[in-house]
Amino acid sequence: MKTIAKLGAGLIAGVMMSLSMAHAAGIDGVWRTPKGWKVKIYACGSARCGKVIGGTKDKDAHNPNKALRSRKVVGIRMIWGMKKTGSGYAGKLYNPKNGKTYTGKISIKSASNISLSGCVFGGLICQAQTWRK
Repeated sequence: MKTIAKLGAGLIAGVMMSLSMAHAAGIDGVWRTPKGWKVKIYACGSARCGKVIGGTKDKDAHNPNKALRSRKVVGIRMIWGMKKTGSGYAGKLYNPKNGKTYTGKISIKSASNISLSGCVFGGLICQAQTWRK
């Protein structure tokens, strides 16, 4: 009985340490989207921003500003104003695939996985995807 209790306590401690290490790692770094784009998330003031740094040759063809539709997606800041919340980050996300900006959230799933979700209608409809480090 004591062995099971020790095993259970050790397991719980290990899970808690893994979760705290994932949160300590934060969201800064280079992440790969499901489409293979590389996005660098970095500090910008007191928030976090993200810029496409590779993995695509697409142009920003759906940008609502017609003058920007011929620019390459690489170099575009697609995440900004991400501030720490209780369980992750909240800010804005720009989707070059449709030219729309969304209220966004980032949550840490593990040290090598984050989940991004973009929402419309005040969070009523959201779509999420997992990015890998």
